[in-house]
Amino acid sequence: MTAATLKPSKHPLAPYIERLEAGDALLPHSEENVVEVVGILKSYAIVLDAYSRNLKYIAAHQFLELFPFFKYFDGEFSFKKLWNHWAHDRINFEYAEYCMRTMLWHGGGGLDKFVDTPEFYELAEKAIQAKLKGNFLMLGLHRLFPEFLPEQIRMLAYYSGLGQFWTIMYDMFIKLSDRFDRGEIKTINQVVEHIKDGLVEAANFPITYSVKIGGKDYEILPKSANLTFLMDTAVPYVEAVFFRGTPFPGVISYNAQAYQIPVEQENFAYGALYADPLPIGGAGIPPTQLMQDMRHFVPEYLHKIYRQSCRGEDDLRVQICQSFQKSMFCVTTAAIQGLAPFPLTTSDNKEKLANRVYLEKWMDRFGHSRLAEVNKADDGYCQLFPER
Repeated sequence: MTAATLKPSKHPLAPYIERLEAGDALLPHSEENVVEVVGILKSYAIVLDAYSRNLKYIAAHQFLELFPFFKYFDGEFSFKKLWNHWAHDRINFEYAEYCMRTMLWHGGGGLDKFVDTPEFYELAEKAIQAKLKGNFLMLGLHRLFPEFLPEQIRMLAYYSGLGQFWTIMYDMFIKLSDRFDRGEIKTINQVVEHIKDGLVEAANFPITYSVKIGGKDYEILPKSANLTFLMDTAVPYVEAVFFRGTPFPGVISYNAQAYQIPVEQENFAYGALYADPLPIGGAGIPPTQLMQDMRHFVPEYLHKIYRQSCRGEDDLRVQICQSFQKSMFCVTTAAIQGLAPFPLTTSDNKEKLANRVYLEKWMDRFGHSRLAEVNKADDGYCQLFPER
């Protein structure tokens, strides 16, 4: 078989495989798609900056605080901030914790493996003894329940790891926005290329975590663990948040007899690439908090598009969610390209076959995603719910 006789894929999503093999993205190019993706990633970046700083603050300064009442204040408490917190006039850091817990639960990558090693337990125990020195009640409880505090430290490691991951993504998305403003980004493929280059550049950035107790640093994720940005935080994040996610309370039954939740964890499909934008704004839907946060930072050129839609700003969170899903398919395209066994545009037959197998495995996971919806040229949402 030669490259010229390589048969088209028979996969149900074969057109998307052909598109990727041609070097294009899962999201088709259009001027409006570029504006939507860059604009929403700019607002997302600003939110990620706040999320990442808070996660890292909690990991560093709320270490083994069992009742961290002011963990969302980044060490800058005031009654004005407390009132804004109660009035929900603030960044919803709860969503950042939702993503962290989702990563922790689904696992994957070197970070997940390391926090179950004897080395991690040894490091955690040193930090526990230092933190609880002289606290005989807590030390006694630690002896009775030896897994409780290490589990809290395991979670704090994910606070720090996700915070470091988001810091890099913030910088990547802000640079994308700056390049768009300078006229350097004009196509969806250029958006994907920018993200892929950023992922590759930061791939080996070390993920480490230590906490200061009594003036001394205690390592939790040491440099010797060889944890890195791409394989140990980025890939597990895509798996946990883009694909698997968790069932949203209020929209699905948690009753085991109802069989509405898959038995196997790997079959979960509640991530950002699958979520129906219409429930956004409903109670118990975690992405509602993210959309609420991003709506404060939507650039004017994107806000203009939303105002010109069939419902104007009445469904702003839904429109933001639709743009966000488009952007996440661009990020996913960059990940697919970056992790492929060979360049997707290769002309070598063996490499093309290896890539074909690789891409079909990806497409197996997109069957029930929103891929078809984000590829529609028309506004199906407005056609389904026209103005009255």
